[in-house]
Order: sequence, then structure tokens, then C-alpha cells
Amino acid sequence: MEKTGSSFIFLAFFLLQTLIKHEATKVPAIIVFGDSSVDSGNNNHISTVLKSNFPPYGRDFDGGKPTGRFSNGKIVTDFISQAFGIKATIPAYLDPSFNITDFVTGVCFASAGTGYDNATSDIFSVIPLWKQLEYYKEYQTKLRDYLGASKGNATIAKSLYLISLGTNDFLENYFLLPRRSSKFSVEEYQSFLVRVAAEFVRELYKLGARKMSIGGLPPMGCLPLERTSSVVFGGGGECVEKYNGIAKDFNGKLMGLVEMLEKELGGIRIVLSNPFDVLSDMIDHPSYFGE
Repeated sequence: MEKTGSSFIFLAFFLLQTLIKHEATKVPAIIVFGDSSVDSGNNNHISTVLKSNFPPYGRDFDGGKPTGRFSNGKIVTDFISQAFGIKATIPAYLDPSFNITDFVTGVCFASAGTGYDNATSDIFSVIPLWKQLEYYKEYQTKLRDYLGASKGNATIAKSLYLISLGTNDFLENYFLLPRRSSKFSVEEYQSFLVRVAAEFVRELYKLGARKMSIGGLPPMGCLPLERTSSVVFGGGGECVEKYNGIAKDFNGKLMGLVEMLEKELGGIRIVLSNPFDVLSDMIDHPSYFGE
């Protein structure tokens, strides 16, 4: 698992480099929205089968116990928070062991299994993106009550907002269930998701957010489940290139969205943190990364 940890550290610093070159001022807090790639434990506290509260999850985390992160240890947002010098880990908003004194420097609203599409979150009864936004509004009220309106508003404006989701929309929804695939072509569905992402960013902007990173899709055809599925259906365990191509196309659309929003929303600092090429290199050339 050391190699997995090293890979996440490498990816975290790749994302961090992308962000720092756009915004060098002090970041008081990291605010997280998304799916299992960034869920730090919210699913532990809702009624869903999609949880990671059992071994071997968490075995390399402090204390060696599962935390609800879908990882053997920290997740990428923890590393980003640590690299910014804020704190070692970002707590889950629904975890009752934390409160506003913990959340003032960072909080996670993400929920494993969710997507941009509300229909995706329905599959496993997880927290949809609109509900994550409602939790964020609730958090804003608590933050202003705790810090005072002026300092609370400053924290909201200067914080870094990380958004990471989209894989489940394709792999757990579009390609498995007929509800969307019978209505949309792949390209139409990509455009639908991008429109949802655009509205989400606009809502965050209205609420005071100014520094944002939208995460691109990884080479999702190389995820372990997809490679295993290829064996089940007679393949050799190779990556599903069809899915990788869709991920690349979607990332291109997200890049177009970022460029559009930069022009539309005055004062916003927004970047696409695209892990596709970095993770592809790790998969294709593992020896470069410590094997």
C-alpha cells in the first residue's frame, strides 16, 4: 500500500502546483464537495450500503482504523490541506465527533457514490450535490456565528473549494442503467453533466466562493473494477479504452467550462485539476513512481 500512498501524494502535489500558480495568497480553509475520491467519512452517517467503515480501509491512517475514507490512509484532499499548511486531515461535516471549531479551517461535504446527476446519487441513496450545497449553506451560518460576520465572510471568500466527482455518473449510472442512456447519447450526457457543474459553480460563487478547483475524470477504464470486469467478460484484465476516451472528452468539456466561467464571473479564480495524464503515466510506467 506504500505505492498507493506515494501515488496519492504525487497527485496531490500535482494538483497543488496547479492551484498555487493561480493563487499564492493565504488559504484559511479547504472546502470539499464530491464523491468517494474526496469523502472523508460522511457516508458513515447516512443510511446507505456504500461505506468504508471496515478493514482494510484505514489501516495506514493514524490509529490504523477505518475513518470512512475510501482509502487505506489519507485521501488527496488531506494531502492538499497539509501541503497548504492548514491541517493534516479534513473532517467530514456529518461526523458528530467534529464541530465548527474543527470546520473553521476545512470541511468535507462529499459523499461516496454521488455524481453531478441527481439520479446517480439515488442509486446508493447517498448525498446528492444539491444537498451538499445545502449543508454548505448551513455551515456558512455556523461559521459566521462563530467568527463574526466580517471574518466569516472573509474566510468564505479566501477559502479554496475543491470539487471532485463525475466518474459514478458514467460507470454506476449511464453504462449500467437505462434511465439516462435511453435518453442521451454519451456526448449529450457529458454536456448535461457540464451544465450541472456550471450551475453548481455559479451557486457557490453567489454564496461568496472565489477560489475553486474542478477535478477532471481519471482514466476510469483503468479502475480495478473495470479491469476485473473485462476478465469476467473474456478480456485479459486490460483497461477499457472506451471509458478512458469518454473521460478525456469530458475533461475537455470541463476545460471549456472553466474558461467560460473565468470570463463570466468577475473575480473568480478557477482551475481544472486534471489527473488523467498523471494517473495514466503511473499505470503505464509504474517503475517511474517507485515500483
